[in-house]
Amino acid sequence: MKNEEALLLDNQLCFPLYVVSKEITRRYLPLLKELDLTYTQYITLLALWEKDHITVKELGERLYLDSGTLTPLLYKLENKGYIIRNKGEKDGRELIVCVTPEGYKLKEKALSIPSSIAKCVSLEKDEAKVIFEILRKVLQGFYGKQK
Repeated sequence: MKNEEALLLDNQLCFPLYVVSKEITRRYLPLLKELDLTYTQYITLLALWEKDHITVKELGERLYLDSGTLTPLLYKLENKGYIIRNKGEKDGRELIVCVTPEGYKLKEKALSIPSSIAKCVSLEKDEAKVIFEILRKVLQGFYGKQK
């Protein structure tokens, strides 16, 4: 590829990733509005529904979020009654995040969201699987770990 061709918008890997990410996130908005959640609050709850009683540090690593982003997010979820944060038993400086019964009730309400989003994306299951694998490989390249 010539140097100038490298600057063509259609040759930028980041551009379709950006547009697809933006569009998918936009499709979540009306679904999450019904639950009074932002997209970042939603993915935080997804991680916690998958593995409850984890440290803030573990949660941040799982979500690729720094503490400056995660702390106010957890504060808002705690104010809504979906999580609680407790000091760790072994290390009082550590905060353990736990889903409340109210947070688990919200999980039931969120069950239809993945299928609603899947309807917006015109991919077969095997195509989606390939994209997942490629994106996980890209993440591994950036972060050096597999989730």
